[in-house]
Amino acid sequence: MTEPHLNPEVRHDIVYLFDVTDGNPNGDPDAGNRPRTDDETGQGLVTDVALKRKIRDTIALAADGDPRYGIFVEAGHALNPRLEASYTATGLTLDAKITAEQAAQARAWLCDRYVDIRLFGAVMSVGKTRPLGQVRGPVQVGMARSIDPTAPADHAITRVTQTRQDDIDKGETTEMGGKWTVPYALYKVEMYYSATRAAQTGVRPRDLELLYTSLEMMFDHDRSATRGTLAPRGLYVFNHPNTFGAAPAHTLTERIKLSHLNPQTATPPRTFGDYVVNIDDTDLPDGITLTKLIS
Repeated sequence: MTEPHLNPEVRHDIVYLFDVTDGNPNGDPDAGNRPRTDDETGQGLVTDVALKRKIRDTIALAADGDPRYGIFVEAGHALNPRLEASYTATGLTLDAKITAEQAAQARAWLCDRYVDIRLFGAVMSVGKTRPLGQVRGPVQVGMARSIDPTAPADHAITRVTQTRQDDIDKGETTEMGGKWTVPYALYKVEMYYSATRAAQTGVRPRDLELLYTSLEMMFDHDRSATRGTLAPRGLYVFNHPNTFGAAPAHTLTERIKLSHLNPQTATPPRTFGDYVVNIDDTDLPDGITLTKLIS
């Protein structure tokens, strides 16, 4: 029997916690790569795009070469050839007008081949390729937001060589640079899984298993000095009894609350141990269960 959180035929609402220590979890290219923040509250932000990039990169590794777990949006690969391959695979002609049914066949081939389309969806009308429409993915990822305001720091750094030979000839011996870090921040993000959309893209229990595995392991496969130390701190899945769901998502995700261990202290949090995770799993609506994958 499939475990509740791996059942692709029912709705799931997910809460994911992660933290950063002395690193930049998501720089803003419009602000000199400064860590993203909410201008009004100072809370740190990590975009859904950044999180999905890490999931994509990790889920392919976890699948260990299984051809059903290709990545559609992949660095170094153009999208058009991959869309055009769906025509060849389903016996369609690129220069011929296709019917809605034929476009659906091509989309189904792409969904079966690329796990990120199955999970996140994709827009498939680009370039010369005939429009294949859009796939709405069953997994929707929100914006991660830190529990407390962050205090990004800009560090001046130097290196012992120059970029240009002319500068060395002038007698210059070092070159200045900089990097941004967040001393510490704990982030919370909500994700939502629609069983209705999953039935259209062909999600299977293994897809969900690899999604959760990627959330647990993705920071270990994305290390860099710039990002500092990123770590998963909580993964909670509310499982509904059916496709439609038995309660609004916010009434479930709000049951995962975070508070300061010592609220009287004026010292800013600097470790996960400075927080308490409170999980209210009492009196859940009928049919809903909670799976604690990281706790």
